[in-house]
Amino acid sequence: MPPLTDPYIPLVLIHGHPFDHTMWTPQTEAFSPARRVLAPDLRGYGRSPSTPAVTRFSDFAADLEALLDEAEVETFVLAGLSMGGQIAMDCYGRFPGRVRGLVLADTFPAADTPEAARTRNTTADRLLREGMRGYADEVLERMVAPYADPEVKAHVHRMMTATDPESAAAALRARAQRPDYRDLLTRVSVPALVVVGADDTYTPVADAEAMHAALPNSTLHVIGGAAHLPNLERPEEFNGILGEFLAHVG
Repeated sequence: MPPLTDPYIPLVLIHGHPFDHTMWTPQTEAFSPARRVLAPDLRGYGRSPSTPAVTRFSDFAADLEALLDEAEVETFVLAGLSMGGQIAMDCYGRFPGRVRGLVLADTFPAADTPEAARTRNTTADRLLREGMRGYADEVLERMVAPYADPEVKAHVHRMMTATDPESAAAALRARAQRPDYRDLLTRVSVPALVVVGADDTYTPVADAEAMHAALPNSTLHVIGGAAHLPNLERPEEFNGILGEFLAHVG
């Protein structure tokens, strides 16, 4: 473990659904030589325990707060992608004084509409009934662009199919009931970075532009040649943008 006196502020990376910490491999490899990087598996994903299952979306933020306390990480830059971005917003609402910079990638702050909540619950039922493979096959070329590198596609597909269906379903149900973070964004007092893939259809560029407009001190970057996972699809460009932000924050 790096010493707690590292000159650079730690970086905390929150993965999306239905992935695991390896989603951030290009970033942990790029930034960990110089600073402490924490990329945990969320509850029920990757190597993290699946029980007790999450029942509230804020369970993820509470887990992360406990992990950071245990790791003796007091302040940090917090980055999340997709569901991870929404968890990052929840974390900021829960312990804003610990967050020195906020990175929101391919995500959106609004609560689910009734229709969207029904869709999440229907998907949760499907995952419990059928498992992850059919869902993974179906959404792969929305998670990453159809033209993405085959190795990136394979990595994303492996993460999805390795996820426990019960954990994925529990997260979807909790996510369907999450709060609206739009007002919270207007009260973020730290520098923020908003990133989105130009071809993202889950959280399109318009969502990123709206977050950028709401945040008092933010920078927006649209990454061409990428869909929902630009950190994997265009890692060099994503890392360059993130690196500039980290240099600004400290």
